[in-house]
Amino acid sequence: MVETVSILNRYQELLSEVDAWFSHCSLAAGTQISCQRGCSACCRGLFDITLLDARLLRQGFDGLPAEVKQQVLLRAQQSIAGIRTFWPDFDQPYLFNDYPEEEWDLVMPEEDETPCPLLGQDGLCLVYEYRPMTCRLNGIPMVDSSGEVLFDEWCSLNFAAVDPLQMQELRFHFNDIFTQEQLLFREFTRRLFGTALNELDTVIPAAVLIDFADVRLPEQVWKQRTT
Repeated sequence: MVETVSILNRYQELLSEVDAWFSHCSLAAGTQISCQRGCSACCRGLFDITLLDARLLRQGFDGLPAEVKQQVLLRAQQSIAGIRTFWPDFDQPYLFNDYPEEEWDLVMPEEDETPCPLLGQDGLCLVYEYRPMTCRLNGIPMVDSSGEVLFDEWCSLNFAAVDPLQMQELRFHFNDIFTQEQLLFREFTRRLFGTALNELDTVIPAAVLIDFADVRLPEQVWKQRTT
């Protein structure tokens, strides 16, 4: 596997900008945002993350104590077993892109309340500094600095008395952030596979199981993503 730590470092720098935005929103909105340390209401069920997010998350997982890693692996394997009830051949490198997108909702139902395998018993994320971008964005609507509404939903525990879509102080340069993310992802996949790709998706339980030392694209995914 050809990979450099610099890509992950650069991605973490980009994620730190998202963290700074969220902290700013919490200060600006005050009690209208309930998100705080120990709240894990959104750390439930499955949702797709990029392969770059998975690689960063794996870096955090690898630094956990051996006994904790074993517990996480067990929970992750149970989650993957659930996915295999729909996709029996779901295996390394655990990419969703080999399956029709209309089936993704079956695998990731919104009503699933299964805790994330990386959620500690104290309600805290075991790899908080390495968590995916989606985890960092969740809970607040995304409105670009230009006024473009990119995501108009928010946690039901937040904004009980105001409409956050009208709050100028919550806006952020999301389009720029996502453009930078895409460029990093393309560089990351070029180093992994020898060609730059725009999209490869997996889930958090799979991230701790992917063999990044010998990750290879399934032939069908390769053809779909390089044509």
